[in-house]
Amino acid sequence: MKDHREIGRELDLFSFHQYAPGAVFWHPKGWTIYRILMEFIRSQIENDGYLEISTPIMVKSELFKKSGHWEHFGQHNMFNMIIDEENYSLKPMNCPEAALIFAARTRSYNDLPLKLSEFGILHRRELSGVLGGLLRVRQFVIDDAHLFVRPDQIQEEIHKLLLLVIAVYKSLGFKPKFYLATKPDKAMGEKETWEEAENDLEKALKDAKVDFDIKPKDGAFYGPKIDIHIKDSQDRDWQLATIQLDFQIPERMKLVYVDKDGKEKQPVIVHRAITGSFERFIGILTEHFQGAFPVWLSPLQAQVLPISDKFIAYAQKVAADLKSAGVRVEVDERNETLQAKVRDATLQKVPYILVVGAREEDAKKVAVRTRDGKDLGVISLDEFKKKVLGDIDKKTVV
Repeated sequence: MKDHREIGRELDLFSFHQYAPGAVFWHPKGWTIYRILMEFIRSQIENDGYLEISTPIMVKSELFKKSGHWEHFGQHNMFNMIIDEENYSLKPMNCPEAALIFAARTRSYNDLPLKLSEFGILHRRELSGVLGGLLRVRQFVIDDAHLFVRPDQIQEEIHKLLLLVIAVYKSLGFKPKFYLATKPDKAMGEKETWEEAENDLEKALKDAKVDFDIKPKDGAFYGPKIDIHIKDSQDRDWQLATIQLDFQIPERMKLVYVDKDGKEKQPVIVHRAITGSFERFIGILTEHFQGAFPVWLSPLQAQVLPISDKFIAYAQKVAADLKSAGVRVEVDERNETLQAKVRDATLQKVPYILVVGAREEDAKKVAVRTRDGKDLGVISLDEFKKKVLGDIDKKTVV
């Protein structure tokens, strides 16, 4: 099995350079995968009332002292600097700034749940010795969201998040395993609120009828969490998604909403990420699929191979038709043998290889084979479009 860094080089997905340790240089094909995943997450939540935000990468360190991250997360895990004689930090997480947006105006109980999603760039000061390709980086993006909810909305919202995680992982062929992570030794807040939060998460897991195990003392410093693990094609265990229930940061940040009785109440924050960091997730997927990404996720979904220069015009016409239908496609116009072109497309893990010559042009068809060597025969372009678009729409793992 190849390491994701080797696959990334072979498929021209990404690279790493000495000038930016722990940060990724995304090449066009790798950035295509990145964007597809981001849009996929957006599509999964767009009908559930999420509002997307963007917040600054650099803020005054005082914000993290107020939220509790400075003490409990560790200022040594953050990139800090002095500007105009004031302390600033590159944000290691999005939640304090999402809280500022919540507090920017008066909120009513009718405004809740307020669901703020953000694909913000984060920085964490990992030691150089532990950096490892996409799997351990200093700069990354989480498919983050913070749900500001009333206590009576906790169960419904967590239930929906559990179903969301299951659906997303199913699209990638993963079966999630759930864990309830409880209060760590170093934590903010009172024992009673922690017990309440842990009971809320346990009830949500039981109501969703999912099996789960306990991770003792492995919660976040501000609240217990549900961690979701998967196993990849090499039977390695990865913790990816997380759903965290937080009574503490709303108190630290003095967040309130006006309840139906006219009194100010404190909201609860549900922190959630589905893939975790996109960088790490793509690294895991790259090794899991060994570069043969599902059709919907492949940076190039089809490649048209004219058997000689005489058929380049027809190949371009086929490609243009597929592009207009939403298929990511290229024409291999190199002066190489057909055998060499097929070999290279196969090595590049292109899902569908379309060969065109005199027979195909005369019949307005394409000869289709797959990256794993399966011959699908000579079929009409409309038939092929129906097949590939079906793969894309169904988010099948084939």
